[in-house]
Amino acid sequence: MFGDGDFRRFWLADALSQMGTRVSALAVPLLAVLTLDASALEVSLLKTLQTVAFLLLGLQVGAWCDRRRCRPIMVVADLGRALALGSIPIAALFGVLTMAQLFVAIFVVGVFTVFFDVAHQSYLPRLVDKGRLVEGNAKLRANKSVAALAAPSLAGAMVQWLTAPVAVLLDALSYLWSAIWIRSIKAVEPEPEPRSGRTMLREIGEGTRFVLTHPILRATSVSNAMLGLFQAGHLALVVVFLVREVGLSAGVIGLVSSLGVAGAILASLVARRAADRVGTARLLWVAAVLNGGFQMLFPLTGPGWGMTFYLVALFGTSVGVTLYTIMQASVQQALCPDELLGRMNATVNFLFWGAAAIGSALAGTVATFIGLRPTLWIAAAGVLLSSVWLVASPLRTMRDLPIAEPTRSTEARNG
Repeated sequence: MFGDGDFRRFWLADALSQMGTRVSALAVPLLAVLTLDASALEVSLLKTLQTVAFLLLGLQVGAWCDRRRCRPIMVVADLGRALALGSIPIAALFGVLTMAQLFVAIFVVGVFTVFFDVAHQSYLPRLVDKGRLVEGNAKLRANKSVAALAAPSLAGAMVQWLTAPVAVLLDALSYLWSAIWIRSIKAVEPEPEPRSGRTMLREIGEGTRFVLTHPILRATSVSNAMLGLFQAGHLALVVVFLVREVGLSAGVIGLVSSLGVAGAILASLVARRAADRVGTARLLWVAAVLNGGFQMLFPLTGPGWGMTFYLVALFGTSVGVTLYTIMQASVQQALCPDELLGRMNATVNFLFWGAAAIGSALAGTVATFIGLRPTLWIAAAGVLLSSVWLVASPLRTMRDLPIAEPTRSTEARNG
């Protein structure tokens, strides 16, 4: 696929941006804990603010994106995220950074991320044929995997030696990189057909009904929402857990995270071959079960040899969740008509990230009363149970899924 110049530009836009995002994913909570002395509840609130915009705006953005070209939306969203994140190191430089500003900046980034993610997920089927979606999604997911492998150690070292605001600055610059490469794509994206006389509420309803009445999309979306609820709870607390109960420094957290996430690289490389051998439908639910099983090892983490549980869990969940994400995205894009892509993606994101916002807030509250480790046990059990929706769905009796026929916009793109 790298022979396709426009896909290559899209991939390059995604590559460094993913690295910057992963650096901030560790640098922001470390900045809050180490520099601003944030509590577990405040750190979990940061995670909530990253995703709550999907709950507030996700469905509306999906309908809006189906009315417009996706590429300009992604460029503007990248520039907005760069400005919002750039305010954090500037405030830190002048010694005026507070948790309040951190909350506002992260919320603004979250709003622009809603627009970017919906447009990004809708753009790939307009850029490549649907028969190449698994390969395209695998290559984009490989960017996340490489970033997940390299960024934690980079972020930990930068926080330890150069301070967390510098690490956040790297993420802001990565969004500028992304905007430049997306702007350079040469393919002319078809203009969506005008929808005169149709209200946004009606269009939102069409997308929501399509997802919730389709037996496969309904199962994947509900499972995904449950996964988002409990996985977000885990992610909101795991850095605080490693610092305060396991006793790790920022540098060590980055190092062990990089070693464990190597599984995501492996999964990205074998995804296409695994799908051909096992079947797209079958691999989707197998990956979900694999992810949930390894998630149960995280709460067993402790000092010394107890870190083995963390490394094994991180490697296993990285393999499972990477395969799951690639298959889920490919299944959704293949089963959805082009004219509903934005609304379908928005509905799925609304369910996942809306649940994630609730999960982050609940995790911090629950941990305040029962402690970090018991809360991680609850999160792990919930992730495993989320796979039940897929196992009990029609996917269990299927090997592969049908690929939708090209629509008018696809035919127009191919000329």
